[in-house]
Amino acid sequence: MTVSRSLLCLALSAISTPLIADTVWLKNGDKLTGTIELVDGGKLLLKTDYAGSITLDLHKVATLESERELLVKQDDFTGERAKSLKPAGEGQVELVNGEAPKVVALASIAQILPPKPLVQDLLWTGRVDFSADYKSAENDVKDYDIDLATQARHGAWRHSFGAEYDHEIKDDEKKTDRVELDYDLDRFLTKQFFWQGQLKYTHDRMDDLQTQRTVGTGPGYQFWDDALGAFSMAGLLNRNDFVFANGESEHFNSAAMEWDYTRKLIGNNIELYSQGELGAPFIDEVDYIIDTEAGVRYKLNSWAALSLKAEWDKVVSENGDTDERRYMLGLGVGW
Repeated sequence: MTVSRSLLCLALSAISTPLIADTVWLKNGDKLTGTIELVDGGKLLLKTDYAGSITLDLHKVATLESERELLVKQDDFTGERAKSLKPAGEGQVELVNGEAPKVVALASIAQILPPKPLVQDLLWTGRVDFSADYKSAENDVKDYDIDLATQARHGAWRHSFGAEYDHEIKDDEKKTDRVELDYDLDRFLTKQFFWQGQLKYTHDRMDDLQTQRTVGTGPGYQFWDDALGAFSMAGLLNRNDFVFANGESEHFNSAAMEWDYTRKLIGNNIELYSQGELGAPFIDEVDYIIDTEAGVRYKLNSWAALSLKAEWDKVVSENGDTDERRYMLGLGVGW
């Protein structure tokens, strides 16, 4: 009986003992507890049990405390692993590193995040959207679209990869069977200026323009990138290879403007986005190239979202034109 009572007391004690949580003190005197998921772009993302994830302005934070090991970066390229964070004076935090603790200003911190096993400052985000459209009237149309976009950043490098497959059948006849792949590699020279390299491949067996291959490079500028969204633009010099269904081909250089914009609203539940590229070839045979997408996503929970998007792909050429516009409603997952 004594052993049973001891085990019962131990179990009740374990249940009543609060889980270790991070603490954030605000300059207005409020105190919040939860898990510090990320500090980036002047924003602090705190995950709580009572209100989900909360985004706080870092300049409104007085100090922090955490018993977890965290990577603290005071610039965009280097960082140090703190065994824990201890509260300090207003606008400061103490980094505990064995026998050499130090106090730093919160305003000087570029990022705080849990260190990763291999690339300790890796930030990886992504999404997969599945859209379908079925119409049965004068024309029987079935349209399916799968869209993958993912981005990884570490140090001064940012990798962006996208893949899309679009399949359309109209009256039991294929109208679209398109695959698109693209990869961007950005090297940040400063916090906002970067140099970009681009690879892009598109193949559609049903269009006059069957294959597009693009290799490009050029400077870019990151206007902002924080918990509420991001906006960047790049000017590229591209080498383009076009292969047409009639066997003709075009090889030419072009100048292009690329943009990527996202904006989160209403407590991060709604996201507006637009991305694309406008190209101006240096030959008379091809007038211009447009490849753009815009849409809105509504979060159903922490990982699933409804998406509504519009795409416009257009190439005007002497050997054949491409002008495709699609409006798709779908369901996606994100991380």
